[in-house]
Amino acid sequence: MPGLSHERRYLAPVVGVDEAGRGPLAGPVVAAAVILPARGVPRGIDDSKKLSAAVRARLCAQLLDCAQVGIGIVEADEIDRLNIHWATMKAMTLAVDALVATHGTPPGHVLVDGNRLPRWDYAATALVGGDALSRSIAAASIVAKHTRDRIMIAHAEAHPQYNWHSNKGYGCRHHLAALRDHGPTSLHRRSFAPVAQAERALSPD
Repeated sequence: MPGLSHERRYLAPVVGVDEAGRGPLAGPVVAAAVILPARGVPRGIDDSKKLSAAVRARLCAQLLDCAQVGIGIVEADEIDRLNIHWATMKAMTLAVDALVATHGTPPGHVLVDGNRLPRWDYAATALVGGDALSRSIAAASIVAKHTRDRIMIAHAEAHPQYNWHSNKGYGCRHHLAALRDHGPTSLHRRSFAPVAQAERALSPD
């Protein structure tokens, strides 16, 4: 389970940051920034990929109640303009900025999952595999993943043929087949090759 050894190395408050949604063919990339409380941290916080949807939902609700949280969202059209790397960096920046704006707490240090940092003025450290090492990053991974999943489930109501309630926009077989049959929606990332190919295949000569 991720601990607090990395948080203890830096000036408080330490913010954990992680994202969800780099790989899907549709929907936004979502980042979360979390400052855990000194006491009352929910038990069971772990890398969101290791948790069931039900556990993520419970922990996300508890974190929103006890922690300081900011969320940043970058939609598909902006992902296409920026590319997924810079869209992810922007989502992380928006998440930390939202935390500061909402709670008035500038970070002493930011711990970011991955090997790259946004271009910001915050003191920060990138941790590869950080969601398995840092409890703050793991908490952010839970909030980001649950938030993005809820967004895609809501979009699935208007676009049931793509099965987003199940695949959350990732390129599974059902989703790819629906792309070939129906083409992309406004929520698809046209800079991603399977989406571009499907759009070209359905375009008149």
